[in-house]
Amino acid sequence: MTVLRTPDERFTDLPGYPFPPNYLEDRPGLRMHYLDEGAADAPVALCLHGQPTWSYLYRKMVPAFVAAGMRVVAPDFFGFGRSDKPAEEATYTFDFHRASVISLIEALDLRRITLVCQDWGGLIGLTIPMDMQARFERLLVMNTTLGTGDVPLGEGFLSWRAFSNSKPDMDVAALMHRAVPTLGDAEAAAYAAPYPDIRYKAGVRRFPNLVPDRADADGAALSRRARDFWSKQWAGKSFMAIGMKDPVLGPPAMLALRAIIRNCPPPLELADAGHFTQEAGAVIVEAAMTSFAG
Repeated sequence: MTVLRTPDERFTDLPGYPFPPNYLEDRPGLRMHYLDEGAADAPVALCLHGQPTWSYLYRKMVPAFVAAGMRVVAPDFFGFGRSDKPAEEATYTFDFHRASVISLIEALDLRRITLVCQDWGGLIGLTIPMDMQARFERLLVMNTTLGTGDVPLGEGFLSWRAFSNSKPDMDVAALMHRAVPTLGDAEAAAYAAPYPDIRYKAGVRRFPNLVPDRADADGAALSRRARDFWSKQWAGKSFMAIGMKDPVLGPPAMLALRAIIRNCPPPLELADAGHFTQEAGAVIVEAAMTSFAG
Protein backbone atom coordinates (compact mmCIF):
# COMPACT_ATOMS: atom_id res chain seq x y z
CA MET A 1 0.00 0.00 0.00
CA THR A 2 1.32 3.42 -0.98
CA VAL A 3 0.58 5.82 1.87
CA LEU A 4 0.97 9.60 1.77
CA ARG A 5 1.45 11.76 4.86
CA THR A 6 0.78 15.49 4.68
CA PRO A 7 3.81 17.50 5.87
CA ASP A 8 3.36 18.88 9.39
CA GLU A 9 4.23 22.42 8.32
CA ARG A 10 0.95 22.67 6.40
CA PHE A 11 -0.87 22.63 9.75
CA THR A 12 1.07 25.49 11.35
CA ASP A 13 -0.91 28.45 12.70
CA LEU A 14 -4.30 27.49 11.30
CA PRO A 15 -6.88 30.06 12.47
CA GLY A 16 -8.95 28.94 15.44
CA TYR A 17 -7.19 25.58 15.63
CA PRO A 18 -4.60 25.60 18.46
CA PHE A 19 -5.03 21.91 19.29
CA PRO A 20 -1.99 19.61 19.48
CA PRO A 21 -2.06 16.45 17.35
CA ASN A 22 -2.49 12.93 18.68
CA TYR A 23 -1.88 9.77 16.67
CA LEU A 24 -2.92 6.14 16.75
CA GLU A 25 -1.23 3.53 14.57
CA ASP A 26 -4.36 1.78 13.35
CA ARG A 27 -2.29 -0.89 11.64
CA PRO A 28 1.43 -1.09 10.78
CA GLY A 29 2.38 1.90 8.67
CA LEU A 30 -1.03 3.59 8.84
CA ARG A 31 -1.47 6.42 11.33
CA MET A 32 -4.75 8.06 12.34
CA HIS A 33 -4.82 11.59 13.75
CA TYR A 34 -7.27 12.73 16.39
CA LEU A 35 -7.89 15.68 18.68
CA ASP A 36 -8.11 14.87 22.38
CA GLU A 37 -9.15 17.81 24.53
CA GLY A 38 -10.57 18.02 28.05
CA ALA A 39 -10.21 15.86 31.14
CA ALA A 40 -9.28 12.25 30.46
CA ASP A 41 -11.97 10.93 32.82
CA ALA A 42 -14.80 13.13 31.49
CA PRO A 43 -17.72 11.96 29.34
CA VAL A 44 -16.65 11.87 25.70
CA ALA A 45 -17.90 13.84 22.70
CA LEU A 46 -16.82 11.69 19.75
CA CYS A 47 -16.91 14.12 16.82
CA LEU A 48 -16.96 12.66 13.30
CA HIS A 49 -16.58 14.80 10.18
CA GLY A 50 -17.49 14.23 6.54
CA GLN A 51 -16.30 15.14 3.04
CA PRO A 52 -14.12 17.08 2.21
CA THR A 53 -13.56 18.33 5.75
CA TRP A 54 -11.53 17.13 8.75
CA SER A 55 -11.38 17.83 12.48
CA TYR A 56 -10.87 21.52 11.69
CA LEU A 57 -14.64 21.52 11.17
CA TYR A 58 -15.11 21.14 14.94
CA ARG A 59 -12.77 23.95 16.01
CA LYS A 60 -15.68 26.15 17.22
CA MET A 61 -17.42 23.32 19.07
CA VAL A 62 -14.41 21.83 20.89
CA PRO A 63 -14.04 24.67 23.45
CA ALA A 64 -17.78 24.66 24.14
CA PHE A 65 -17.78 20.92 24.81
CA VAL A 66 -14.76 21.22 27.11
CA ALA A 67 -16.40 24.13 28.96
CA ALA A 68 -19.43 21.88 29.47
CA GLY A 69 -17.21 19.32 31.19
CA MET A 70 -16.64 16.93 28.33
CA ARG A 71 -13.60 15.31 26.74
CA VAL A 72 -13.55 15.83 22.97
CA VAL A 73 -12.11 13.16 20.69
CA ALA A 74 -12.26 14.20 17.03
CA PRO A 75 -10.51 11.86 14.60
CA ASP A 76 -9.68 12.51 10.98
CA PHE A 77 -10.86 9.69 8.73
CA PHE A 78 -8.07 8.12 6.72
CA GLY A 79 -7.57 10.20 3.60
CA PHE A 80 -8.47 13.40 5.48
CA GLY A 81 -6.85 15.93 7.79
CA ARG A 82 -3.63 14.87 9.49
CA SER A 83 -4.40 11.16 9.12
CA ASP A 84 -2.47 9.11 6.58
CA LYS A 85 -3.77 8.97 3.03
CA PRO A 86 -3.58 5.70 1.10
CA ALA A 87 -3.00 6.62 -2.53
CA GLU A 88 -5.26 3.98 -4.07
CA GLU A 89 -8.96 4.84 -4.12
CA ALA A 90 -9.90 1.16 -3.81
CA THR A 91 -8.51 1.16 -0.25
CA TYR A 92 -11.36 3.35 0.91
CA THR A 93 -14.44 1.27 1.64
CA PHE A 94 -17.34 1.67 4.03
CA ASP A 95 -15.98 -1.13 6.22
CA PHE A 96 -12.44 0.29 6.15
CA HIS A 97 -13.62 3.62 7.55
CA ARG A 98 -16.01 2.06 10.05
CA ALA A 99 -13.38 -0.35 11.36
CA SER A 100 -10.91 2.50 11.86
CA VAL A 101 -13.35 4.40 14.10
CA ILE A 102 -14.13 1.26 16.09
CA SER A 103 -10.39 0.65 16.52
CA LEU A 104 -9.95 4.17 17.87
CA ILE A 105 -12.82 3.76 20.35
CA GLU A 106 -11.37 0.48 21.59
CA ALA A 107 -7.75 1.64 21.69
CA LEU A 108 -8.65 4.73 23.74
CA ASP A 109 -11.27 2.76 25.70
CA LEU A 110 -13.82 5.53 25.18
CA ARG A 111 -16.94 5.32 27.34
CA ARG A 112 -19.93 7.52 28.21
CA ILE A 113 -19.83 8.63 24.58
CA THR A 114 -21.97 11.27 22.94
CA LEU A 115 -21.81 10.56 19.21
CA VAL A 116 -21.49 13.90 17.40
CA CYS A 117 -21.83 13.43 13.66
CA GLN A 118 -22.55 15.09 10.33
CA ASP A 119 -22.32 14.05 6.67
CA TRP A 120 -20.14 10.91 6.40
CA GLY A 121 -19.58 11.13 10.13
CA GLY A 122 -23.23 10.08 10.39
CA LEU A 123 -23.32 7.62 7.51
CA ILE A 124 -20.55 5.68 9.25
CA GLY A 125 -20.96 6.77 12.85
CA LEU A 126 -24.65 5.94 13.11
CA THR A 127 -23.83 2.29 12.35
CA ILE A 128 -21.45 1.93 15.32
CA PRO A 129 -23.45 2.29 18.59
CA MET A 130 -25.56 -0.80 17.88
CA ASP A 131 -22.41 -2.93 18.19
CA MET A 132 -20.96 -1.03 21.18
CA GLN A 133 -24.10 -0.18 23.11
CA ALA A 134 -22.46 -0.05 26.55
CA ARG A 135 -20.15 2.75 25.41
CA PHE A 136 -22.73 5.18 23.98
CA GLU A 137 -25.11 7.38 25.98
CA ARG A 138 -26.18 10.28 23.75
CA LEU A 139 -26.44 11.45 20.15
CA LEU A 140 -25.94 14.90 18.63
CA VAL A 141 -26.72 14.59 14.93
CA MET A 142 -26.41 17.21 12.20
CA ASN A 143 -27.10 17.16 8.44
CA THR A 144 -26.56 13.50 7.61
CA THR A 145 -28.46 10.31 6.81
CA LEU A 146 -28.27 6.52 6.82
CA GLY A 147 -27.24 4.80 3.59
CA THR A 148 -29.67 1.92 3.68
CA GLY A 149 -29.67 1.25 -0.07
CA ASP A 150 -33.44 0.87 -0.20
CA VAL A 151 -34.32 4.59 -0.34
CA PRO A 152 -33.67 6.78 -3.42
CA LEU A 153 -30.63 8.99 -2.92
CA GLY A 154 -32.32 12.14 -4.20
CA GLU A 155 -31.45 14.64 -6.89
CA GLY A 156 -29.43 16.84 -4.55
CA PHE A 157 -27.02 14.05 -3.69
CA LEU A 158 -26.82 12.73 -7.24
CA SER A 159 -25.88 16.22 -8.41
CA TRP A 160 -23.23 16.49 -5.70
CA ARG A 161 -21.78 13.09 -6.61
CA ALA A 162 -21.63 14.04 -10.28
CA PHE A 163 -19.93 17.33 -9.40
CA SER A 164 -17.42 15.62 -7.13
CA ASN A 165 -16.61 13.00 -9.74
CA SER A 166 -16.00 15.76 -12.29
CA LYS A 167 -13.43 17.41 -9.99
CA PRO A 168 -10.72 14.82 -9.19
CA ASP A 169 -8.51 17.67 -7.97
CA MET A 170 -11.30 19.41 -6.07
CA ASP A 171 -10.55 22.95 -4.93
CA VAL A 172 -11.46 22.40 -1.29
CA ALA A 173 -10.92 26.00 -0.22
CA ALA A 174 -13.18 27.35 -2.97
CA LEU A 175 -15.84 24.76 -2.19
CA MET A 176 -15.85 25.68 1.50
CA HIS A 177 -16.02 29.38 0.65
CA ARG A 178 -19.12 28.77 -1.47
CA ALA A 179 -20.74 26.55 1.14
CA VAL A 180 -19.91 28.82 4.10
CA PRO A 181 -19.79 32.42 2.78
CA THR A 182 -18.80 33.77 6.21
CA LEU A 183 -15.46 31.90 6.15
CA GLY A 184 -12.36 34.03 5.97
CA ASP A 185 -9.76 33.23 3.32
CA ALA A 186 -7.38 31.76 5.89
CA GLU A 187 -10.13 29.50 7.28
CA ALA A 188 -11.05 28.26 3.82
CA ALA A 189 -7.38 27.60 3.13
CA ALA A 190 -7.12 25.66 6.40
CA TYR A 191 -9.73 23.21 5.16
CA ALA A 192 -7.46 22.59 2.15
CA ALA A 193 -4.27 22.26 4.21
CA PRO A 194 -4.27 18.43 4.23
CA TYR A 195 -4.15 18.21 0.43
CA PRO A 196 -0.93 19.55 -1.15
CA ASP A 197 -1.90 18.14 -4.56
CA ILE A 198 -4.23 15.73 -6.36
CA ARG A 199 -2.40 12.64 -5.06
CA TYR A 200 -3.61 13.35 -1.52
CA LYS A 201 -7.30 13.50 -2.48
CA ALA A 202 -8.12 9.82 -3.09
CA GLY A 203 -10.22 9.66 0.08
CA VAL A 204 -12.02 12.89 -0.81
CA ARG A 205 -12.84 11.54 -4.27
CA ARG A 206 -14.02 8.20 -2.97
CA PHE A 207 -16.60 9.16 -0.35
CA PRO A 208 -19.51 10.19 -2.65
CA ASN A 209 -19.21 6.88 -4.48
CA LEU A 210 -19.40 4.89 -1.25
CA VAL A 211 -22.92 6.03 -0.38
CA PRO A 212 -24.97 2.81 -0.65
CA ASP A 213 -27.27 3.17 -3.66
CA ARG A 214 -28.63 -0.39 -3.80
CA ALA A 215 -29.64 -3.00 -1.25
CA ASP A 216 -26.49 -5.09 -1.66
CA ALA A 217 -24.02 -2.19 -1.68
CA ASP A 218 -21.16 -2.11 0.82
CA GLY A 219 -22.57 -0.77 4.09
CA ALA A 220 -26.25 -1.02 3.13
CA ALA A 221 -27.09 -4.03 5.30
CA LEU A 222 -25.25 -2.48 8.25
CA SER A 223 -27.18 0.73 7.74
CA ARG A 224 -30.53 -1.07 7.64
CA ARG A 225 -29.61 -2.83 10.89
CA ALA A 226 -28.68 0.57 12.32
CA ARG A 227 -32.06 1.95 11.24
CA ASP A 228 -33.75 -0.78 13.24
CA PHE A 229 -31.50 -0.09 16.22
CA TRP A 230 -32.21 3.64 16.31
CA SER A 231 -35.95 3.15 15.91
CA LYS A 232 -36.45 0.21 18.27
CA GLN A 233 -33.54 -0.18 20.69
CA TRP A 234 -31.89 3.19 21.25
CA ALA A 235 -32.48 4.24 24.85
CA GLY A 236 -30.13 7.22 25.09
CA LYS A 237 -30.83 10.92 24.73
CA SER A 238 -30.74 12.57 21.31
CA PHE A 239 -30.46 16.06 19.91
CA MET A 240 -30.70 17.18 16.28
CA ALA A 241 -29.46 20.41 14.69
CA ILE A 242 -30.35 21.20 11.07
CA GLY A 243 -28.56 23.59 8.75
CA MET A 244 -31.65 24.73 6.90
CA LYS A 245 -29.81 25.94 3.77
CA ASP A 246 -28.31 22.53 2.97
CA PRO A 247 -29.47 21.51 -0.55
CA VAL A 248 -28.44 17.86 -0.12
CA LEU A 249 -29.02 16.80 3.50
CA GLY A 250 -31.27 19.61 4.66
CA PRO A 251 -34.71 19.61 6.31
CA PRO A 252 -36.39 16.80 4.30
CA ALA A 253 -33.54 14.34 4.90
CA MET A 254 -33.16 15.33 8.52
CA LEU A 255 -36.85 15.10 9.35
CA ALA A 256 -36.87 11.64 7.79
CA LEU A 257 -33.91 10.72 10.00
CA ARG A 258 -35.63 12.19 13.05
CA ALA A 259 -38.59 9.89 12.42
CA ILE A 260 -36.18 6.95 12.70
CA ILE A 261 -34.45 8.01 15.93
CA ARG A 262 -36.45 6.86 18.94
CA ASN A 263 -37.60 9.74 21.18
CA CYS A 264 -35.70 12.41 19.23
CA PRO A 265 -37.03 15.83 20.30
CA PRO A 266 -37.83 18.68 17.90
CA PRO A 267 -34.64 19.87 16.17
CA LEU A 268 -32.71 23.08 16.49
CA GLU A 269 -33.26 24.79 13.14
CA LEU A 270 -30.35 26.98 12.07
CA ALA A 271 -31.83 29.29 9.45
CA ASP A 272 -28.52 30.65 8.19
CA ALA A 273 -26.51 27.43 8.29
CA GLY A 274 -25.88 25.17 5.33
CA HIS A 275 -24.42 21.69 5.05
CA PHE A 276 -21.44 22.34 7.33
CA THR A 277 -23.55 22.84 10.41
CA GLN A 278 -20.60 22.82 12.81
CA GLU A 279 -19.61 26.29 11.61
CA ALA A 280 -22.49 27.58 13.77
CA GLY A 281 -20.30 26.57 16.71
CA ALA A 282 -21.10 26.90 20.39
CA VAL A 283 -24.83 27.59 19.93
CA ILE A 284 -25.32 23.94 18.94
CA VAL A 285 -23.36 22.60 21.88
CA GLU A 286 -25.16 24.84 24.37
CA ALA A 287 -28.59 23.88 23.04
CA ALA A 288 -27.70 20.19 23.05
CA MET A 289 -26.35 20.23 26.59
CA THR A 290 -29.47 22.04 27.80
CA SER A 291 -31.63 19.44 26.09
CA PHE A 292 -29.62 16.55 27.52
CA ALA A 293 -29.95 17.99 31.03
CA GLY A 294 -33.73 18.28 30.74
